[in-house]
Amino acid sequence: MTLPTVPSPPEQTGGWTPTWAFGRAVLLTGLLLIAGVLLGRVDLVVLAAPFALGTAYALRRRPAASPLVQLAAEGNQVEGGELSGQITVGNPDPVDYDLALLRSRASRWLRVDRVTVAGAAASHAASRGGQSVVDRPLATAVPAGALVEVELAGTVRRWGRHPLGPVGVQAYAALGLLVSHAVVAEAVPVSTYPVTDPFDAVEAMPRAAGLVGAHHSRRPGEGGELAGVRVFGPGDRLRRVDWRVSLRARQLHVAATLSDRDAEVVLLLDVLAEAGRSGGVGGTASVLDTTVRGAAAIAEHYLHRGDRVSLLEYGPAGRRLRAATGRRHYLTVLEWLLDVHPQSSPDELHDAGFGPQLFSSDALVVVLTPLLDERSAQMLARLAWSGRFVVAVDTLPVDLTPSRERRWSEAAHRLWRLDRDTMQRQLREHGVPVVQWAGAGSLDEVLRDVARLATAPRAGAR
Repeated sequence: MTLPTVPSPPEQTGGWTPTWAFGRAVLLTGLLLIAGVLLGRVDLVVLAAPFALGTAYALRRRPAASPLVQLAAEGNQVEGGELSGQITVGNPDPVDYDLALLRSRASRWLRVDRVTVAGAAASHAASRGGQSVVDRPLATAVPAGALVEVELAGTVRRWGRHPLGPVGVQAYAALGLLVSHAVVAEAVPVSTYPVTDPFDAVEAMPRAAGLVGAHHSRRPGEGGELAGVRVFGPGDRLRRVDWRVSLRARQLHVAATLSDRDAEVVLLLDVLAEAGRSGGVGGTASVLDTTVRGAAAIAEHYLHRGDRVSLLEYGPAGRRLRAATGRRHYLTVLEWLLDVHPQSSPDELHDAGFGPQLFSSDALVVVLTPLLDERSAQMLARLAWSGRFVVAVDTLPVDLTPSRERRWSEAAHRLWRLDRDTMQRQLREHGVPVVQWAGAGSLDEVLRDVARLATAPRAGAR
């Protein structure tokens, strides 16, 4: 989609150039006058007079400054939310613009449904039926020294940073004899947060290593989980005294509890490959859609419980977000997820400095991966061998189908599926549970198994 263009004659005055209408008027006037003089016909001179007088009258007041244009949009939206933008066109000249022609671009994920022109051109917008500036040019008059605001309304269909614009404006004045050069306003990004899929999980965690939190640890301390009854000792609080046991044993006994501590959750996003077609909110989900929305849902769940959450990309960039807690960190997580995009790389990422040493030995590592790259499976196996608590979440769309255009695509797809199932079985044999992402309850059974394994004796990492 390109901005409208007009011929540019060599002569320019203050950013304004004559149009073809001006050239035709001058040419016709000149031809009639020359023919009238050469042929001695007064009627031809009389015919040329209206064109000459009309052109002179239209050019009696000429604009000097170029039109002004500004583009603004509300950011920090959520998928499926309302898009709100505004284009402001200004006329700094004391001369009216007979016509201002607007043309804009927008990301395919920004659907502009309604366009409203406020101010002096409101009746003109109503006559055009509110047509969209991103589909075709929008024409409006701009009086001298006035501002015309064009309101854009629509829907944001997918997460990410989507550009709205740029917007180009050309103004026509002097009854269409002069046109300004195109004035362009740069595009503005519309930040759109992913919709968090409904997610909930059990309280079971492998290890709770913080000082305070909501998870039961194996260490004694002030908490709500009863660990038994023991003899009263120095430092014990009187409110912990179990009077029934004390009266029977004729010696003070206290109820021992386990401390409640927070846990660290590491969300590892595999961005080496993308598959499936994204249909935006309410449509089909690609691998990246499932990965980002699932990561946002898991982060929201554990941050709401007071746990520490960090994020890391498995890709050549290796972006990382440090572990933190709280509402502010959740907003930081959402901003971080907006910049996630596929990054293919032929290099071995482990040799480039990506390894188990990046993770705490007590952290729960949740890897969101489509398992489309063998390096992803090798990375999961290395984490399991190093003694980390790893859970693999399969983000490949279930309804992914092969292309119907090629003859052997279905047979190749079946073979690839068999190879991928074999890879998942091998990962489970190495102690890496692989579950399909299904929203709430996806990780319940896996987290219970991992928590039971954490309490059992573990072999040292080799």
